[in-house]
Amino acid sequence: MLDLVAAGRPVAQIAADLEISDQTIYDWRRQELIDTGQLPGLNRAELSELSAANKRIRELETEVAILKRARELLREPHDPKGGTRP
Repeated sequence: MLDLVAAGRPVAQIAADLEISDQTIYDWRRQELIDTGQLPGLNRAELSELSAANKRIRELETEVAILKRARELLREPHDPKGGTRP
């Protein structure tokens, strides 16, 4: 598809033929230029790695929140016999 753009075919025509937006083609072309080092930015591999790292950060933040809550619950006074009398 990007070969068609490189060959001079109008983006609007390609987009219409593929039933996608012009912007999608421009985005693909921009990413291709980044991947080949012609534009600065994160290539596909780096984007994938960044996405995985962000997912892991969210998981760890959830674990920390759970552990903090567990610590709070364990610090609360409790009756070891489970009784309700004062």
